[in-house]
Amino acid sequence: MLQSLFARTKLLRRFLFLIAIACAGFLMLITFFQDKLLFPLSKVMDRDPGAFGWEYEDLHLDVDGYKTHGWYIPIENARGTVIFSHGNAGNLAGRLESISLLRHFKLNVLAYDYGGYGHSTGKPGEERIYNDIRAMWLWLTEVKGTPADEIVLFGRSMGGGPTAQLATEVDAAAVILESTFSSVPDAAKHHMPFVPRFLVRHKFATVDKVANINSPLLVIHSHEDTLLPHKFGQAIFDAATEPKTFVEILGDHNVGFVESKAIYIPAWEKFLKGVLPRE
Repeated sequence: MLQSLFARTKLLRRFLFLIAIACAGFLMLITFFQDKLLFPLSKVMDRDPGAFGWEYEDLHLDVDGYKTHGWYIPIENARGTVIFSHGNAGNLAGRLESISLLRHFKLNVLAYDYGGYGHSTGKPGEERIYNDIRAMWLWLTEVKGTPADEIVLFGRSMGGGPTAQLATEVDAAAVILESTFSSVPDAAKHHMPFVPRFLVRHKFATVDKVANINSPLLVIHSHEDTLLPHKFGQAIFDAATEPKTFVEILGDHNVGFVESKAIYIPAWEKFLKGVLPRE
């Protein structure tokens, strides 16, 4: 009987050991691949603002020992300037249509790529991305001489992370957060509830920062967003302090602002009229 008990105990230990090895392997895979999932970047730049006939400045700013690439695209009779932080996929070359829409609002546009994206060197990461947008702000305010109260900070999707961080450090004319997550751990829990939150290295905890934003805030989100559900935008809005505005659009994550132009464009115009009125 003792021999049988010993055999069962040995078998149980072996089973638990194999489970532990499997769990460790799974956690290592999650750790290794999370950057691939969060930063599906592209280095291929197949277009630039010249494709639209726009004049622009090509920027390569020093950040953390690497270069951060951006475009400054002025427009005649501008009401102000927007720093545009794009989503997590591709690079600047795929954002020219979005930049065109921002120009429709009579805004100069300063758009940039995160480390590793497009012509930006190095690798993306939360702190690097924060430093990317900080470098753009310093160039715009100190080199270009643009007053802070003429600058709008705009982040779409993942771009809401660096936008919210910078907005806690500066007093911009306004902040716009569109279709973004409350935090990366929140988004990971929604899509992969089996992944422990502590394993998510990049936080981008926008929901914890918006209470420290002093600028007027516009939050835009769609009830039909399947990638980053409406609850994330609502959580950000609820955590923010006044003055704040929430606009609900239609359509899924990547097409909502296009499919909802009848809502989207007037909402931008109304908000900008309050923070950057035209002369």
